[in-house]
Amino acid sequence: MNRNASLAIAGIALSAGIAASLAATPADAAKPEMEKCYGVAKAGKNECAAGPGTSCAGTATRDYQGNAWKLVPKGSCVRTQTPKGPGSLTPINR
Repeated sequence: MNRNASLAIAGIALSAGIAASLAATPADAAKPEMEKCYGVAKAGKNECAAGPGTSCAGTATRDYQGNAWKLVPKGSCVRTQTPKGPGSLTPINR
């Protein structure tokens, strides 16, 4: 095999290796960690299991209901302000 053919094969192998490593990167690696934030969901926009009187996602009956939660980027919950006060990492009375 001549030198040019060897370099071409090496280049193809390198390109294939780079492409394979990029394809193997987890899709959710770019997604931020999330946490439950209570009291920030609008009526009907909560995530699943909003507490007594609700069965699952979309069942909050009031805006900023204290036992209804929504997933938010980790660390942002308590800084989230609503007309009824900040978000909470635990259910709150509202």
